[in-house]
Amino acid sequence: MKSFLHASDIGDIRKALEEAKAVKASPNAWKDLGKDKTIILIFFNNSLRTRLSSQKAALNLGMDPIVLNVNGDSWKLETQMGVVMDGDKSEHLKEAIPVIGSYCDIIGVRSFAGLSDREFDYAETILNQFIEYSGRPVISLESATVHPCQAFADLITIEEYKTKARPKVVLTWAPHPRALPQAVPNSFAEWMNAADVDFVITHPEGYELDPRFTGNARVEYDQMKALEGADFVYAKNWSCPGVTKPSDYGKVLSQDMGWMIDSRHMAVTDDACFMHCLPVRRNMIVSDEVIDSPRSIVIPEAANRVVSAQVVMKRMLEDLQ
Repeated sequence: MKSFLHASDIGDIRKALEEAKAVKASPNAWKDLGKDKTIILIFFNNSLRTRLSSQKAALNLGMDPIVLNVNGDSWKLETQMGVVMDGDKSEHLKEAIPVIGSYCDIIGVRSFAGLSDREFDYAETILNQFIEYSGRPVISLESATVHPCQAFADLITIEEYKTKARPKVVLTWAPHPRALPQAVPNSFAEWMNAADVDFVITHPEGYELDPRFTGNARVEYDQMKALEGADFVYAKNWSCPGVTKPSDYGKVLSQDMGWMIDSRHMAVTDDACFMHCLPVRRNMIVSDEVIDSPRSIVIPEAANRVVSAQVVMKRMLEDLQ
């Protein structure tokens, strides 16, 4: 595996889930695989679960993880090509990336969408520079359009908690005070489409996700109708993806609090499990009563971030043998 951005990069989903089960049961069984290997985890943006789970996964595999917080630990990095570097950026990614590659065996990169230039974001400009110039396998630790380690962990969690062969999974938009990227819902949609689930997306009009991620998923604009009979409810905010109106890209089109997941919403489900990638805005995305209920699985979902990252790193290390 040379890079990890999409569900297709993991190959057969069933085999990946079986491997995740084995990794979770015996996390230190492949300790020798990463001996004398180094992974550099580069963070352009803040992180809690992604940083800690990636470090833990690397340690479980015997690797030495190095964390670089770009905005605090290094020179400010220029990401645009062809610019005159007469501002506050001291180093260009084109030089920084191959230098980083020379110090490690695998690279993980976290770099959010800027939400101002859709073309720049959806081209995965920053992440693709790491793939092109580093000479190393590259993992998206959430990039402009995708968050594959999160979506893989979400699927692992659904597999663990499902009570029927083909559960109904609903991805629902929820309000938020800030404009957020589409990476999490994009990847969640992509991975659910690759899995054997009944998948429905619900959101206000204008929040349509890019078809390259949603595929043939059902879109239902009536949230309560979408939630009927659901086995899993995944709440997440995202800003306007600019699919139908590019000039609205990155904008907050609605803050309708009626979309917050509360007991009224959960009552129409089939005793669904509540999911969220965290961090979550309580009583905006989800009410206290729902996230604190026994049907909330956000903590085991977060714990599975170690498992998903470890499967990906394990496969990359095996390819390096």
